[in-house]
Amino acid sequence: MKKLAAGMLAAVVAAGLTGCGSVTSGKRIIRISHAQSETHPEHLGLLAFKEYVEERLGDKYEVQIFPNEILGSAQKAIELTQTGAIDFVVAGTANLETFASVYEIFSMPYLFDSEEVYKSVMQDTDYMEQVYESTDEAGFRVVTWYNAGTRNFYAKTPIHTPDDLKGKKIRVQQSPASVAMVNAFGAAAAPMGFGEVYTAIQQGVIDGAENNELALTNNKHGEVAKYYAYNKHQMVPDMLVANLKFLESLSPEEYEIFKDAAALSTQVEMDEWDKSIEEAKNIAVNDMGVEFIDVDVDAFKQKVLPLHETMQKENPKIVDLYQHIQEANEKAKGGQ
Repeated sequence: MKKLAAGMLAAVVAAGLTGCGSVTSGKRIIRISHAQSETHPEHLGLLAFKEYVEERLGDKYEVQIFPNEILGSAQKAIELTQTGAIDFVVAGTANLETFASVYEIFSMPYLFDSEEVYKSVMQDTDYMEQVYESTDEAGFRVVTWYNAGTRNFYAKTPIHTPDDLKGKKIRVQQSPASVAMVNAFGAAAAPMGFGEVYTAIQQGVIDGAENNELALTNNKHGEVAKYYAYNKHQMVPDMLVANLKFLESLSPEEYEIFKDAAALSTQVEMDEWDKSIEEAKNIAVNDMGVEFIDVDVDAFKQKVLPLHETMQKENPKIVDLYQHIQEANEKAKGGQ
C-alpha cells in the first residue's frame, strides 16, 4: 500500500509540474485528497460535490476523490494543493495555522458555548469568507467547512476530573494552542500525526488522545483506549481547501457551480455526521467495550479559560473573530 501511495503521489506531483491538472479524454481531472475512510461523512459529502459538478460540467471536468491519505498526510496534501499538483484537500484548521494565524482561534478551548453557536458562526458565509481569503498569499483558499464534532479526551484509564489528566501523555494536533491547552490541564502534550495515534496508544508511547467519537470506530482507537470523557474542550471544523489558481481559472458560471457544490457537500456532511455519531457510540459501547463518561464540563473549562486572554495577546489576528464569536455566544444567551 505504501509503495502504491508513493507511486500515485509521484504521478500527481509530476502532473502538477506541468502547471495544470492532467487531462483525460478531453476532461480536466480534479483531484481531492482527504484523510478519512470511504464511509466517513466527509467522503459522503465529497461524493455529493463530485456528482453536482459532473452533472453540470461533466463534459469538461472529472472529479476524483482520494481518501485515507493516499496522496499523503494533510500537511503534505496542502503543499501539493499550493502548487496545483492536486486541486482540493480537506484539512483541519491546525494544519492551516502555519499559513494564516487567524486559524489558530479554532484551537482555543471552550471558544463556543454550544454546538448551536458553533454552527451559526460557521454558516455565516459572508463573515467566514473574509477568513477564508486569508490564505490567498499562500496559493490556496478555503471554499467550505465540515462539521468535525466536539473534541473530547479518551484514554486507557478513566477521566472524571481535570486531575485525572495529570501526568498523562495525550496526543494533540500539531498546534501550539492545543499543546498549551493540554499542558494547562496538567497533562503532557504529545503532538503527532493522526495516523500514528493507534500504535502510540497500543505501545504505551502515549496514554490517550482527544478527538470526536468517530476516532474510536473509524480509526479503531476504541480497541486501545476504553474510556471517553465528554469534557467538550473544542469544536474544530475541517476545511475544504482549493488551489487558488484553479479557482481563478474558472469562468464565473463554473465558479458558481463549484461554490454551490461545496455548499451542498457541507449540508450532506452535516446530515451524515449526526447519524454517524450515534452509530459510532453504539459500536463503541456494544462491540468495543468503550465507556462514555459524563463529566463536570465547567471544572475543565475553568482550568484553561486564561488561555483566551493569552492567545489574543500573542496573536492579534484572532481578536476580531474572537469578538465576533463572543457576540454570537451572548446572543444565544439572550444577551442581545
